[in-house]
Amino acid sequence: MRIPTTPIDLEKTFSGMTEILPIGTILAVAMNQVIKTAHAANDIVIEKESFKILSSHLFDILRVLKELELQKLNESPIARKALENLEIDVKKANNLVEKYKNRGRFYLLIKCRHIVKEVQDVTREIGKSLNTLCLANTEVLSGISDQVIRLQNDMQRAEFVTCQSHLQILDKLNEGLMNQKHDQAFANGIIEDIAMAVGVNIEPSEIRKELDSFKREKEEAENRKERAEVYFLEQIIELLSRADAARNYEHVKDQYMQRLRVIECHDSKSESIPPFKAFICGITKKVMADPVSLSNGTAYSRVAIEEWFGSGEKTDPVTGEDLEDLCFRSNIQLRQSIEEWKELNYCMKIRSCKLKLVSGNDESVKDALFQIRDLMTENVINKDWISIGGVTELLISIVSKLHNSQVKTDVLVTLKDAVEGHTRNKDLLVTNKGFCQIVACLGCESSLSKAALELIHELLVEESSQNMDYARELSQQCNPVSILVTVLKGSEVTLVEKAQEVLQKLVDVDDKNLILAAKEEWYGPLVGQIVQGPKPTKIALLRGIVDLELQEHNTKLLCSLGLIPPLLEMASADLESKELSLSMLLKLLTNSQNKTLFAASGAVPLFVNLMRSSPLPVLILAKCTQILEKLTSNGDGIKFLVDNNGVQLNLESLVENLLAFLQNSGLPYSVLRPVLRVLFKICESDAGLVKTAVVTASGVSLVLTLLDHSDSETREAAINLLFLFSNHEPQGVAEFLLKPRRLEAFIGLLENSGKSDVQKAAVGLLANVPKSEVVLTKKLIELEGLKAIIDILESGNTEAKENALSALFRFTDPTNIEAQKIVVQLGTYAFLVEFLKNGSVTAKARAAALIGDLSMQTSELTVASKSNWWCSCFGRPGAAMCAAHGGICSVKGTFCLLEAKALPELVKLLQSEVHATTYEAIQTLSTLVQKESPRRGAHVLHDCGAVVPILEVLNWGSESLKVEALEVLEKVFMVTEMVDWYGSAARIPLVRLTGGSIHEDGHLHRKAAKVLLLIERHSRRSNPSLVSGFNG
Repeated sequence: MRIPTTPIDLEKTFSGMTEILPIGTILAVAMNQVIKTAHAANDIVIEKESFKILSSHLFDILRVLKELELQKLNESPIARKALENLEIDVKKANNLVEKYKNRGRFYLLIKCRHIVKEVQDVTREIGKSLNTLCLANTEVLSGISDQVIRLQNDMQRAEFVTCQSHLQILDKLNEGLMNQKHDQAFANGIIEDIAMAVGVNIEPSEIRKELDSFKREKEEAENRKERAEVYFLEQIIELLSRADAARNYEHVKDQYMQRLRVIECHDSKSESIPPFKAFICGITKKVMADPVSLSNGTAYSRVAIEEWFGSGEKTDPVTGEDLEDLCFRSNIQLRQSIEEWKELNYCMKIRSCKLKLVSGNDESVKDALFQIRDLMTENVINKDWISIGGVTELLISIVSKLHNSQVKTDVLVTLKDAVEGHTRNKDLLVTNKGFCQIVACLGCESSLSKAALELIHELLVEESSQNMDYARELSQQCNPVSILVTVLKGSEVTLVEKAQEVLQKLVDVDDKNLILAAKEEWYGPLVGQIVQGPKPTKIALLRGIVDLELQEHNTKLLCSLGLIPPLLEMASADLESKELSLSMLLKLLTNSQNKTLFAASGAVPLFVNLMRSSPLPVLILAKCTQILEKLTSNGDGIKFLVDNNGVQLNLESLVENLLAFLQNSGLPYSVLRPVLRVLFKICESDAGLVKTAVVTASGVSLVLTLLDHSDSETREAAINLLFLFSNHEPQGVAEFLLKPRRLEAFIGLLENSGKSDVQKAAVGLLANVPKSEVVLTKKLIELEGLKAIIDILESGNTEAKENALSALFRFTDPTNIEAQKIVVQLGTYAFLVEFLKNGSVTAKARAAALIGDLSMQTSELTVASKSNWWCSCFGRPGAAMCAAHGGICSVKGTFCLLEAKALPELVKLLQSEVHATTYEAIQTLSTLVQKESPRRGAHVLHDCGAVVPILEVLNWGSESLKVEALEVLEKVFMVTEMVDWYGSAARIPLVRLTGGSIHEDGHLHRKAAKVLLLIERHSRRSNPSLVSGFNG
């Protein structure tokens, strides 16, 4: 009998045999096939879960078959056919298992989707055959019918799922192929993923075995003419071959050295060896990339001959010979010869490029760079060979020697191509201090800086297991953080993104780089680490930035990035965290925007409560009080003393708590100073709180003691607060100042022109102390305190000058003529007149009042007119007599305001129609008109034009101002000619003030009536009926 030689013959033979074999034998054969396949399915290493399910189902089928065997399966055509089909389907499963049992594991993973589909299909087919068999043996299987029905249903509806991790690897691989990721880094990553998934060691020998398996699969696909499969496998082989584990470096190096020895016989200037004729495709006339041989032995490029035959041709393209067999096969030997020829040319070009790179000629260097890039594009092995041949080191070394910016840019671009996906070239660049050459280019012109950044980005950011090591090396060799932050501020989005990614790598490897970045105003990563980092990192970073000089825009940016919440969290932690977080908060609270964020976070009550906690280290207490000081500074007052809902804190309680700190004499100035300043800002914002501080908490006595403090700024803060308190309660201030050495120290504050606020407060405090404290006045004169006050009139700020004018009233008291003389002798009069001209409203009013005090004594001090007569009798020209005082006047001698040129300015104050200044001007002008002899003074007022504006006051002034005007007019209208000149003009406002009756009740009415009667008494002589007309 002839032995079958094909699968078809075997199938026909077996089919014929089953017709004559007993059904029990067929059952036994099927059972053996099931057992064999079930065990074999457990041994498949890829998609184990699918094969295990298949194996489990087969073992379940075995139990069914055994049940049939026990029940003595009856002979029937249907049962025989069903059993035959089951055996055939199980055999298909066995063939499937055998098909994938010894294939390369890498290949199996690549085909996992297809494998799972095949397992699923064969499982369903077996389920259908099982169903047919069961239907033919219903009675026999009645005892296990439920299990059988469940089994056949499960198998027919089987849904097998590919392993998720395998799918992820496939997706990554397909994405890489689609995006043409040919770099070594990607190849390293994908090959590691595949090897780990299939249980292969990442050893060059093991990886090469897997790649050889791929190559065999590709050759078989070529023989089957499955072009798509061939192309797919070629792509995978090319990609995975780039991985470090897929190549033996020593083998690559030996290969290069062999080729190098071969080209030694060629001229060093030559860059290529011409191709042999056999290498040229007869169709394309180009060197063949994938040579194949026809049946007649001629060779052509695969693509070209496929197109030739595809067009319908059946001849040899060159010889014209008719071909009976159009098949062709790979010409491996020719392909290897062509590859060897190409490799020799690679070596020749590498040798030539090295000479050009060191030539010093820019054009030669550019030509070499172009060739190097072309070599790397043509074949990935050239990335290895340029490193073995020393080209990588040469490229690194010439960067700093080149002067042409464009050539230098080309070098960096070439280096980027060389290191892209190539770990060995990256290592060479780093170990040869290449970072220093690259970083030096970052700050240069645009294209060179861009090339440098892209090269650094390739080294640090693109996929590589050594990125972090490279980042550390860069950080240590020549840290580029400052320059990179500058790039971040540029407008080119791509460069900004790359710079940010490089910076992120640098800060990831070394926290010190976070500080460097912060110094250049790049705060994002730093804030992120303070928010999320571990405690040691937070502490280290805060120590690094707490001493940085931060501008207002820096602090705003830091807070907008979310720095306040983690700082508040740290403020509730241990002592070290408290100290650093509070110090940082002090630097941040410089503007309203940050204060708003701080208050909105509920931080203010937190710090107020922290200050109350006991025991609290003095350092922490000091920082808490300084934070409150920051919140109330820059005119913000109590605005930010709120809870997280914006509700005002209990300020009375806060004032009392702050004053309580002043009772502790042991507290340092670092606590006392901010406490005093915060109290000042709070009380300044709400006058009602001054009463709380002064009356309830004895604020004056507490603050007075601090005027003796050794720290000058504490004394200054105390004087500011005391001035504020003294507006409400000055009691005890004079007594305190008169104690030994205290007044001298206080005068020192008056003399401190560098601190205008202190000067203002000190002189304001004196102004608030009652003038009845004559001893204090005397002591101030003796210790030159008066001179210090007058100096403030010259050099102080506006508020200090106003307070100084108020303080002068204790020295210009008309009852103390000696003090007045000293005031005038110190040159005060000129300042007072200047204030009448150019001072604030308050200063003008006070200056006018002070001149009035001095003017009240002028009459007594005026030299008698007879002295003037005595001088004339002896032929000597006499001094001019004062129009107001009838004698010889002077500024220093008689305090005469006419001599001081104050009169015109006082009249201007009358004309300004400002109540405060007009009131004081009228009072001062009134001193010129003596009630006993008003003529001279009245004429002076007439001559300077003061009478009319005084009369005008009766129309617009307040009641008190009108009373003052009437006092002057009463004296003026005692002079007959004044009535003649102004009587008519005065009648209308006077009649209005009296309401038409001179007997009207009220002080103002009585005054107006009195002046009106003076006018009428003079007028009666010329018109006796006038008065009766008014009486109506």
